[in-house]
Amino acid sequence: MGLTTEHIQLWLQKTNEKIQENKTYLTELDQAIGDGDHGINMSRGFEEAIKKTADSDYESPGDLLKDWAMTLISKVGGASGPLFGTAILKMSMSVKGKAEVNYAELTTAFEEALAGILQRGHAAENQKTLVDVWSPVVRFLQENTAFDPAAFSNQAKEAMEQTKDMQAEKGRAAYLKERSIGHLDPGSVSSFYLLQSLSEVIEKEGVTL
Repeated sequence: MGLTTEHIQLWLQKTNEKIQENKTYLTELDQAIGDGDHGINMSRGFEEAIKKTADSDYESPGDLLKDWAMTLISKVGGASGPLFGTAILKMSMSVKGKAEVNYAELTTAFEEALAGILQRGHAAENQKTLVDVWSPVVRFLQENTAFDPAAFSNQAKEAMEQTKDMQAEKGRAAYLKERSIGHLDPGSVSSFYLLQSLSEVIEKEGVTL
């Protein structure tokens, strides 16, 4: 059994729980090196995504992902909404029409999501952005043939933690130059919550990928 629409709904719900629980923490991270509104924006966007999708019936994972993406794009301010929304939207397009998503299709969906982030954000690796989490995670999927929830989550966490030692080269944090070193990138932390949530859903629901 691959990833179904129900699993995608659980993924969204679990990610939203983590975002809401860590709203203040994400904001504090962003206050140190950014605009200071990342937690607030992500909290609002995911709340709206839950409202939008909770009472709707979806025929496929792609349909749900599309509504999730469009809600983030329209409700989350700053750079986060377009970046996270584009990633989810690219995934929805990649799995369009499929009733279930297998490992190869999930890997392709993540590749498309990363391509969308790169195109939208004009960022590269080692610039202290969410690219520094999504890129290694995509490589991890490409280098394996089956989904290992614990290993996937650990890869995302390790990549997120490595942003602490990087100097920002994009966004407001770049103005701090070397003073940006020593702080986690807020977008990378939110990305970790998103990816950790997916691994938890796959493990708990017994999804075989």
